[in-house]
Amino acid sequence: MLALALRSVRGRPGRFLATLLSAFLGAALVMAFGSLHDTAGQPGVDEVSARTLTTSAGVVGGYGTLLVFFAVASTLTVNVRQRAAELELLRCSGATPAQIRRMVVGEAVAVAVVGVVLALGPAVLGGRALLDAFQDSGQVSRSVDLVLGPVALLSGTGVTLLASAGAAFLAVRRATRRGVRRARARTLLAYGALAAGALAAASTFAFSATDAALMAAPAYGAILLSVGCALLAPRLLGALLAGLPLGGASGWLAVRNLRRRVDELSGVLMALVLFTAISTATVTMQSVESDAVAASGLRKSVDAKNLETLNLTVVGVIAVFVCIMLVNSLYAATSYRSSEFGRQRLAGATPVQVLGTVGAESVVLTVVGVALGSLAAPAGIVPFTMVRTDGTLPGRTLGIWLAVCAVAAAVTLGTSLLTARRVLRTPAIGAVTRAV
Repeated sequence: MLALALRSVRGRPGRFLATLLSAFLGAALVMAFGSLHDTAGQPGVDEVSARTLTTSAGVVGGYGTLLVFFAVASTLTVNVRQRAAELELLRCSGATPAQIRRMVVGEAVAVAVVGVVLALGPAVLGGRALLDAFQDSGQVSRSVDLVLGPVALLSGTGVTLLASAGAAFLAVRRATRRGVRRARARTLLAYGALAAGALAAASTFAFSATDAALMAAPAYGAILLSVGCALLAPRLLGALLAGLPLGGASGWLAVRNLRRRVDELSGVLMALVLFTAISTATVTMQSVESDAVAASGLRKSVDAKNLETLNLTVVGVIAVFVCIMLVNSLYAATSYRSSEFGRQRLAGATPVQVLGTVGAESVVLTVVGVALGSLAAPAGIVPFTMVRTDGTLPGRTLGIWLAVCAVAAAVTLGTSLLTARRVLRTPAIGAVTRAV
């Protein structure tokens, strides 16, 4: 099966482009922040610089590890679902479920190895850019030089390979073992995350306004609540679609297609919810903290600068990876619908009507994802603002939320429509016969 996996990757490399991109960017991210660990451990680095580099590498590297797994998992899940007929044919030909799992995992690992090798150069450039940013802000001494050592190489390689193998195993397992038990487990995880998020947000009131760890509790609360909302998103989308009144041919087709593809779109909804909640909460809380420090007339300490840099870096990392997850998932899901679009056109639909359907689907997904993320974000913002400033909602919240919504909508609509437009260039008959 390993030989078959390698032949599959070599035979149809385009099928694994999205997975390769996720593995490549994930490895580059983990190695870039891992290089800060190597840099901090070299001889001659002062204590303040070492603490800054180690803290940044640990916090953002931990977030990066989770994001790599989610990004690779989202693309592999779409890939496996699109190959359901092929995998079923292998089973009918005598392959066992264990052999099919080994083949899919082997494909994922082979693609991940290529991604790691390609990521070496960008990891050095990324590590250099991070070190320059810390040096420009005065958090790291100018005499410190970047080192890409064993921590960066081992962490980048290990995280990417493990994430790819684990995500592939779970994706093929989900594709072959669907049922009520899986739905119950998802529901229990969702309610558990919501309960833990509510407790974390409530624990904010146990801190004082000047406590260095004040921002941690509401931030984790917003993250856990967004995870809970994301896990429930497919069910809520299905309930919304049951009574959604969209008129016209494009609107009717959009609702019909979304009802049929609710499970397939769970990765897109999760990315939208996480992006909206975490980005809005983190940026708003950091703006509250910066305004509070400025109002006090005190100069920011190194630890305060480290916290601000970490918060903004985490938001940047999350934004980039969520955009990657969205683009990869939407591109794979939309390009796979070539035969569907071809049948619609043969039935009389014009390309404009097909694009209208895709646009309506994207609008519904964006509204649902942003709405759920917007419910989770205030759980972090409000407690933090009340403890830090005695206020409730800072004035910048609306502007930050609108900016986050604009990015989410642009990525979702842009990717879906551009991909659908490219797919529609194929003649309708050719698109249908190619899938047969």
